This record gives sequence, structure tokens and C-alpha cells, in this order.
Amino acid sequence: MKVLLPIFYLPPVSWFAVFLQSKAVELEQFEHFPKQTYRNRTTIYGANGRLSLIIPISHNGKRVLNETEISYRENWQKLHWKSIKTAYQSSPYFEFYEDKLEAIFNFSTPSLIEFNLNALKVIQQILKTEKEYTLSGEYLKEPEGKNYREKFPAKHREDYGLETYYQTFSDKFGFEADLSILDLICNKGPETLTYLKNIDLNKI
Repeated sequence: MKVLLPIFYLPPVSWFAVFLQSKAVELEQFEHFPKQTYRNRTTIYGANGRLSLIIPISHNGKRVLNETEISYRENWQKLHWKSIKTAYQSSPYFEFYEDKLEAIFNFSTPSLIEFNLNALKVIQQILKTEKEYTLSGEYLKEPEGKNYREKFPAKHREDYGLETYYQTFSDKFGFEADLSILDLICNKGPETLTYLKNIDLNKI
């Protein structure tokens, strides 16, 4: 079945399970930009628990996602990378992927979609996958196939029955489900792909 997914910034684990397990994937680029979603934020596991990293948006009046521009008034890329490094430098696999992950934040573009898709490309390189996808050609209120545009809420937690795994700070705060794909990669390493393919999509 064809699925329609939103274009997220370093998406949560559940998003990646749908992305990799679905036969045909289309990514939505013509929706109106919704605030407070993973389209411009990601959630990692920091020393004090869940930590949201937010890409600042340029408020230029443009509302369609593929016209949404990133604001570089502050050096958010440096801040995000520092937060990720601090959170995961003691995780089992961070050092193996550090150079590739850092490259995500050395990529500069005014386009939010371009930044997110470049990050997706890097994650696919790390996972050694070449999952193909298409970009939507127009906005359809009732799209063909399964619509995931409103799934994966950033405002409240969903665990989707995800299997627990070791996390750097789980001894302190317990298991945090459905964080950014970065959390899974840094803690599970080469087992990440197997973990994603074993997730039950019926629970998402």
C-alpha cells in the first residue's frame, strides 16, 4: 500500500518504521506548515530527560511547507550539534557515526524541506538503506493510500508498543520511547535496521 508521510527533521523511530516497511512512500511537500510538529523539531534523550531541538523558521508570510525557510539569525546548527554530542557521546555507537552525523549540521540551505531531506539521506547512508520515495505533486485533502500527515504528535508522547532498548540515561529516567532516529542509531548501532523492521505498523 502507498503511504503519505510528512517530511520531518531527524524523524522519530515510528516514522522510520513506516518509511522503511512500506512498499511505496510519498512525502508531503505542499501542506500548510503546521506549528509545533516534528517538521522543524526533533526530540533526543539528554542528561535531564527529553530535549526538543527546534529549527527556527523565518516568518516571511509563506505558509506552504515547500516554501518554508529556515532562519539563521542564531547559530542553531552549532547548538543542535553540541546538544546531540553531549547527549550521545557516551552511547555505545556515537563515535562510529559522529563524522556522518556532524555533516548534517554543516549543510546550509534556506529551505526547511531541503535540510530535512539531506538529513534523511545521511541517515539512510548510516543505515545502509536506499529506500526510494517520491515527493507529492499537489496537496490532496483525501490522498490515495494511508495518510500519516497527522500522525506522530510532538505535543504528547506515544510509545506505539515499541520494544525497550538500552539508552544512555535510562538508569536515571527510565526508557523513553519514540525519540529521534538518532537515539536508536547511537544506542543500537548495526541492530537499528532490524529493530525498525520488527516494529508492528498496526500499532502506529
